[in-house]
Amino acid sequence: MPTKPIIAITLGDPCGIGPEVVVKALSRPQAYRGCRPLVIGSAAVVQETARRLNAPLQVRAVDSPAAATGTPGLVEVLDPGNLDARAITLGRVSPIAGKAAVEWVLLAGRLALKGEVQGMATAPINKEAANLAGYHEVGHMELLQALTKAPQVATMLMAGRLRVVHLTTHKSLRQACDYVTKNNILAKLRLTHTSFEAWGIPRPRIGVAALNPHGSDGGLLGTEEQEHIAPAVMAGREEGIDAHGPVGADSIFHQAITGRYDVVLAMYHDQGHIPIKVHNFERSISVNLGFPFVRTSVDHGTAFDIAGQGIADAQSMATSLRVAARLVKAKGLPR
Repeated sequence: MPTKPIIAITLGDPCGIGPEVVVKALSRPQAYRGCRPLVIGSAAVVQETARRLNAPLQVRAVDSPAAATGTPGLVEVLDPGNLDARAITLGRVSPIAGKAAVEWVLLAGRLALKGEVQGMATAPINKEAANLAGYHEVGHMELLQALTKAPQVATMLMAGRLRVVHLTTHKSLRQACDYVTKNNILAKLRLTHTSFEAWGIPRPRIGVAALNPHGSDGGLLGTEEQEHIAPAVMAGREEGIDAHGPVGADSIFHQAITGRYDVVLAMYHDQGHIPIKVHNFERSISVNLGFPFVRTSVDHGTAFDIAGQGIADAQSMATSLRVAARLVKAKGLPR
């Protein structure tokens, strides 16, 4: 029987709900069916979280990823010893916690680059805490892109059948409109196409969203469709990419949900995020394209306001782990 891949689960900011959703996800036996989960973080925080939740789990520290057994009911933790759990308070922004959370992400990334783990599933970090720790204007994608030196990366959100890659994410709407160019769109089409094929989805059908209302109504409501989006789609098709568009944003996401496209390329942050979160917020996750390893993530924040209350929903974390294991094995994306 083939050995199950090791998926590194970073604990996220220990002052938020990251530890809770990780422990809850690993309380489910199905979390171990497709992989060997390995938590990267503080063993003491995991132990205290399991105790507080009355979770039927044992916590065991390991010295290396190779020691992970993937035994259901056993949470194996690779703890670099960079956090004193007594120095932080649940629900409060802490530079100590922010520093530890970023270091856990970077450790998981280095392990993935060396092949010691086969993928990553990340709990949320807190940007304010990371900023106080000296990491300015960073998220997971920026940290891992700097670590891997990946030339082209993208964020894909997914909730069931609906998957959305974003041309831009954290840019103002004014800046995002300026980024809608033929070259930028074509680059994202190529990245999406090659990523899906690597995940076991040959010749993915990519729907490309229009920028303007009604796809610009033949140029009456803008020219980006005629000048940039349609030419990029045509160029992609000439390269063998199964791209379609531009399609009005008021209809393309419904078309994807009903099966017309495997993925949609959205032009800016909210154009892609809103349909995902309306469609199925609790189960939505994030997947990065362009890294030399698989990285998935929950699609929610640290939620300091409910940290420690035991009410955080772990569906996104559980889905992140399951999808990471599928992508590592090139088994495609779940429906």
